[in-house]
Parts: sequence; C-alpha cells; structure tokens
Amino acid sequence: MTGPLIYYVRHGQTDWNAEQRFQGRRDIPLNDIGRSEAKKYGVKLAELLGTADEFQFISSPLFRSRETMEIIRTEMGLRPDLYELDQRLIEVSYGNLEGVTQPELKLQNRELYYYRKQNAWSFRPENGESQEDVLDRVQEWHDSLEHDGKYIVTAHGAVGRVMRHYLVGIPTEEVSRYPFPQNKIFQFSEGSEKIIDATD
Repeated sequence: MTGPLIYYVRHGQTDWNAEQRFQGRRDIPLNDIGRSEAKKYGVKLAELLGTADEFQFISSPLFRSRETMEIIRTEMGLRPDLYELDQRLIEVSYGNLEGVTQPELKLQNRELYYYRKQNAWSFRPENGESQEDVLDRVQEWHDSLEHDGKYIVTAHGAVGRVMRHYLVGIPTEEVSRYPFPQNKIFQFSEGSEKIIDATD
C-alpha cells in the first residue's frame, strides 16, 4: 500500500495500564512513568525529524493521548497545543469490562477470559467493540489523509494493532495479540513498517 508517511506512538503508561485494567474509553491520565515515556518519544522524534516542519500532528481525543502529544511537541521545541484531534483514533471500547483487571476477569468468568484470548480480533465485550470493528474507522481515517502527507500520531494499543494489519498486512491473528509497546515509534510508509526504539 502506498500513501502517507506516519510516525505512530501509543500513549505513555497510565495507572490502569500498570494494573492491567481494561481501559478503553475511560479518560485516565498518564502516570509519572507515562510522562517519562512521552518525553522519550519527543526526544527521539526531534532527533529523527528536527521540528518536523512538514508534518501534521494528530491525536486521539482521550486525555492520555493528548497529554502524550503535548509532551512530545514540547520536547520537539514546538507549541504544545497546536495539533488536531480525530475521533476515529479513539481507543476500542471495552464496554462492561472497562475498569476490570484481567486477573479479575479470569477469576470471575474463566470461560469469557479464555474466549477473548482465543478470539482476540473478533471478541466484542458487552456494550463494547472488537478490534475488527475498529478497522472500519481506521480505514476511513487513513483514507482521509493527504496521499503524500507526513504525520505524527498519538493514539492507543488496539488502534495501533489495527493499523499494523491495515497498513502493513500483518495477519489479524498475529496483530490482535500483539502487546503494543509504550516505548516504540512505528514508522508506516509504502506498505511497510519500521519499529524505532525511543529509549536508544
């Protein structure tokens, strides 16, 4: 797939990430580790791109993603608030599971816990979304970008998994189980990806 150049990062860590809670649409802020991770993203992107004059900056509307973007822009020497929000980049909804930890789910409903593990791409919690559902809005978002545009994007783990499937062609079974990191920058271009360690 040809198209725009995208540098994609998952937001920094939150307390709910650390506690293995299903987070989804809950608007949880970064913790101190997450803010440190966001600073490292910014330092690495500045090293790679300077002030990224030709790039557009886009974030999910959730606070943890916006906070990550604003720290990145600050570290790049840019005004923190000059970026776009796009609702299509919002995290997958975990519905009734939001706020529940994975160990709690395993204890409360082992059948559902293992069903989710075995059907990670299509699993849709009650009142929530599946990663398969997210594909439609990721496609719509990507189709709205300038074909030769350059973008820096902050969003979420499930959205990132879907991006890897749609932009690179990685099979759904593989991407849906991928533990999307909070210390890597994903460069998507011309149907391929390059994973850059932000801690180097």
